[in-house]
Amino acid sequence: MFIRIDSRVYGGKTHYYAKLVENKRINGKVVQSIIANLGPVTEDQIPYLKAAYAKKKPRLVYDETPEN
Repeated sequence: MFIRIDSRVYGGKTHYYAKLVENKRINGKVVQSIIANLGPVTEDQIPYLKAAYAKKKPRLVYDETPEN
């Protein structure tokens, strides 16, 4: 499963929509099926959603060390 982001332009502004998608093999061909529509998301939320469903979890928050 993975997150697919669809973008649409309405009135000159881009809107993003997230979907949870799964790949299946049917009759020897790969077909994507939508498991859930997650709804509208902001551009800032996209990397976090993709990281949440990634097989290898990236580290999105880094510890900041104070400069001496």
